[in-house]
Parts: sequence; C-alpha cells; structure tokens
Amino acid sequence: MRKKKINLRDIGTDKHGGEHGHEDGHHHGGSNIRSNFRSYIPAIFSFLALVTGLVLDNFGNFPFFEGWTKVIWYVVAYLPVGVPVLQAGWDSILKGNFFTEFLLMSLATLGAFAIGEYPEGVAVMLFYSVGELFQSAAVKRAKGNIKALLDARPKEATVIRNDKLVSVSPETVAIDERIQVRVGEKIPLDGVLLSEKASLNTAAITGESKPDTKVRNDKVFAGSINLDGVIEVRTTKEFKDSSIARILDMVQKATARKSKTELFIRKFARIYTPIVVFLAIGLTFLPYFFVDGYIFRDWLYKALIFLVISCPCALVISIPLGYFGGLGAASRNGILFKGASFLDAMTKINTVVMDKTGTVTRGVFKIKEVVNKSAFDEKEFMRYLMAMEEQSTHPIAKAILEYKADGGYFEATNVTEVAGKGLIGMVNGKQVLVGNKVLMTSNGIEVPPETDTLVESIVMVAIDGKFAGYVTIADELKEDAHQAIKEIRDAGISKIIMLSGDKDSITQKVSQELNIDWAKGGLLPEDKLNEVEELKKQPNTKVAFMGDGINDAPVLAASDVGIAMGGLGSDVAIETADVIIQTDQPSKIVRAVKIGRSTRRIVWQNIGLAFGVKVIVLILGAGGLATMWEAVFADVGVALLAVLNAVRLQRMKWK
Repeated sequence: MRKKKINLRDIGTDKHGGEHGHEDGHHHGGSNIRSNFRSYIPAIFSFLALVTGLVLDNFGNFPFFEGWTKVIWYVVAYLPVGVPVLQAGWDSILKGNFFTEFLLMSLATLGAFAIGEYPEGVAVMLFYSVGELFQSAAVKRAKGNIKALLDARPKEATVIRNDKLVSVSPETVAIDERIQVRVGEKIPLDGVLLSEKASLNTAAITGESKPDTKVRNDKVFAGSINLDGVIEVRTTKEFKDSSIARILDMVQKATARKSKTELFIRKFARIYTPIVVFLAIGLTFLPYFFVDGYIFRDWLYKALIFLVISCPCALVISIPLGYFGGLGAASRNGILFKGASFLDAMTKINTVVMDKTGTVTRGVFKIKEVVNKSAFDEKEFMRYLMAMEEQSTHPIAKAILEYKADGGYFEATNVTEVAGKGLIGMVNGKQVLVGNKVLMTSNGIEVPPETDTLVESIVMVAIDGKFAGYVTIADELKEDAHQAIKEIRDAGISKIIMLSGDKDSITQKVSQELNIDWAKGGLLPEDKLNEVEELKKQPNTKVAFMGDGINDAPVLAASDVGIAMGGLGSDVAIETADVIIQTDQPSKIVRAVKIGRSTRRIVWQNIGLAFGVKVIVLILGAGGLATMWEAVFADVGVALLAVLNAVRLQRMKWK
C-alpha cells in the first residue's frame, strides 16, 4: 500500500514541492517555525478538549456534562484531527484504493463513538494524528539531509564577456566561456582553472570539508566554494552536465528507487489491510454463532481494538525513513547510492574486485625514462608521441604531454583508439602507433626483448612500421590504499582481487605491496568482464567491482555492486555504476558497507518491533485484557519508536 501524505500536517501551512520536488534552497527560519507550529494547532486543541472532557467525566460531579452536551463536546474535540483523516480515507476510496490505514482509523474511531466510547475514539484519532505529524517531521528531516545538496546549486555566474563582468544564470553559460569567482562564492560550472592557484571547499561534491588546493589547468567542479582570492575559470561543460547537477539528479532518483524490503512491505500492506478489515468484521459477528451470552457491543469493541492494533503505520513509514536516513548519511560522507536497493546489496558483498590505476594508485603519472630508438632526436621523437597522446584522455597521456618538447608541436590526424591496446593515427604523413606490446605485435612490429623485463608502465611507439622507442611511466599508491585493504578485511570481506589492464608485472608488484589475495594484469575490458563473471558463478559469491575508467564500464554493470571511484571522473563509469565514491579514496568502500549494514539493521529492528508489539497486544485484546488505550500504544507508540530508531541513522558516525 502506498502511503499517502494526508493534508493533516499541512493545515495552516503552504506545502512547497512534492515528494520529489525541487526547492530553491532559500529558507526563512522564522516563517518555517510559525508554519510548523500552526500544523500542530488542531492536535493541541483536540488534546486540551480531550483532557478537559476526561476531567469533567471522572473527577467530580458535573451534572451539565451529560447526554448531548458530552457527545457534542467530544465531537468538537474529534473534528480537528478526525476530519483530515476521514477526508484522506474518502479520497482514497474515490481513487479505487479502499483499504488504507485512514480507513482503519476512521472505522475504529467512528465505531468507538457508536458504542459510546467517546474519549477513546478521540484519543485514538488524536494520537494517530500526532504520530503522523512527528513522522512527517522525521521524513522531512531525512529528505532535508539529502536535499541539503540543493543549497550547493550556484544561483548565478559572473561571466567575462567583451571585457565586462556580467551576472547571468548558470544555465545560460556556454562551454569555453570565462567566469570569475569571488571569495566565498560557488563555482557555477565545471571547468579548468585559469588562475595560478585556488583553495576550494569541495564538501558539496566530495563530502570532504578540508580545503583542496588547485593549480592552473586543474579541473574544478561546480558547487565548490572559492576560499581565497578572486579566480577565473574556463567552462568545460554546460550547467545541466556539471558535477553538482549530475549528483543532485542521482540523489533524487535514488530516493525513488525502492529496496526489496520496501517493495515487500508495500505489497504486504496491500494484501494485509483488507484482510484486517474482514477479520474485524468476522470478530464482530461470527461469535454470535459460537458464544453463549453474545453481546454485540463487547465484540464490536474487541474488533475496534483489533483494527487500531493492526494499522501498518509503523512499517509503512519507518522502513522508507530508514532508507532515506541511509541515503542521506552516505551522501554526507561523499558516497552516492543510486537507490536503496544498493544499500542492501552492499551488506551482502563478500568479494571485492578492484582496478589498479586510479583506484588504488593515484593515476598521476610522471615520465621516468625516454628510450629513443628512432632516427629522430629525443625531442622530435617525443613530438610524434605527444601529437598522438593529445587525442587520449588516459592519465598516462597527461604525463606525456607535460614533457617539454621545444620547437613546436605536431598534429595527429585520423586517430583511432584500439580498446585496451592504444592509438593508431597519422602524424606528418607518417603512420604512428602508440600503445602496449599487444598493439605492436598485432601490427607486425618487432619489440626489443628488454621491454619484457621492465616493471614500470611502458608506452611504446612505432613510426612507419618500425619500432621507434618507448617511454616508462611511474605511478604511486594513494595515501589510503594500505588502510583501505586492511579495513576491507576487517569489515569481514573475505576475498580481495585486483584486475588491471596494466602490465602484469606492475599489477603483481602493487598487489604484493598491498597484500591483495590474487591479481592479474594485461587484461582487456572483455577479459576483466570474463573474470568477474567466472567469480559470480561460484556459490554464495557476491562481487563488488571498483573502477574509474571507461574501460571499466562493462565490469561495473556486470558485478553485483558496481562502484565508480572518483565520482567526478569518467561519465560512462558514473552512469554505469551503482555506487559512486565522490573522492578518490578507496577506503570509502568500507564506510559504504558500514552505512548499508547500519541501515539494514535499523530497518529490521523496526520490523521486529512493529510485529512483536502488535502480536502481544492482539493476544491481550482477544483475551479481553487490552483496551483501546493499549491499542493506541501498539499502533502510534510503536510507530513513533520506530521513527526515533530510524532517525538515529542521521546522527551516526562511521570511522
């Protein structure tokens, strides 16, 4: 059963946006407080009227509080909280959804009035309504933690046009425009830094609050806050494609993707609620045929208790709230789950497969050695290589392009990429091949045997069908690589594997340094895919794959949980992955697992609490030992306890 948001909590307020609506991030604290208080006024009025009625009823002799006066008093107490629920129930019936918790509450409270139990009828509706208000506040807070990202959306961009500064909406800024960002302002679009350096707060993007220092030509991302001095940025993406817009879109879609537990509870409630109604009808009338001294009023009262106890509010609200809390907690920690189902999936992972470059290594390469075997001098040899690498987005290409080759640059044409091997193109009328040994041998080019003994990454070059030389490239481990492997093991994940497209010798060296169980290098994208599919065939194996590049996309899609490292990297990897680590920290995978486990634990605690208490009170009610007051606790009390339990996720810390 889909939980409809009744208008009870909106009395005296303006409701902005729907469940998936957008807010502009502009808040008025005072008006919010007044608006929230007004939503509680009907419940406060009903509470005061109920307490007054109970005092007049039970303490002292008040002859005037009899007959119709008493009935009217309790009706007046009932209406402020009862009318919105009755209206919601009626609206649901008109839409063809007959069996909702609103119907259960309406039948229970109107039935209580019918048999003269006026205070209990008011109390049931009052506490149900207060519970709805508290639940609504908790849901808003959980979603607020997620939608707080909306505050990171830049509202305007200062563009330099015709040597003048113009303030415009970020949506209107084109690619390759220059923008100026003052101290304290947010960078409105993704781009590259034109200024010498910048200190940025990237918390909205990465979840890390410490300043991030950038230098000229480094990438910078929308939503980052400029901390020091006026800077200039050249835009590289339109606003709709910027990192912050993409993150917001993924987070909002994530709240709409339900876990299997949520979907089960909804299906269960759709079947469960009509059964409860018919059981209550049976409990009222069937004893007439089997019980001596049948009294209609007594059995109707028991049926009303049964209705109140059986209301599935605690389950329907607390389970989604738990997942909202988990998604919000993850986003605050720089981890984006694309749906609640992946929070569950992370708890079942027992095998982690990871790429090497950009995942556990920094992916920031430097040229270690240039070995020139061509007829050209070294600088001209490098100009051929650099012309080709200008066509590549690989981190190694960036390292090669940092080489200082005096005498101008060559231009490459007709460049094609051979997946997992390298590039083929034309430079100065000569065919140039740049890549690994597989590319060379597959094109009939003989490679010197000395290259087989080198551990470092090698970029080989062939010009006009002849081997021309190679460049060795050095990479280094990320700061938290050792910590990440240790924490993955401590989290109970039994198997860690490394699959890399880099040379097997380098892969084995990194694997041994990190104490990884098993590693394999020199793999094409399809080879990685085959390895992961073989792993998945093993009994009780749940595989998470961590990668960061375009070539990792097939494996990210095939694994049980695909994790894109460095959520601001390859667009293809981000689109394909299920979980996105917004920083380049592999250790964040452990935090993702812990958040998933905490979320799942709280959800199942709530399910156990709801069913356990309801069963106990149902048994007491059937034996005549429970009244409507106990039924109210079994429904609203348990719902509030479940909500408070779910809210704990928003305060948890994971190391």
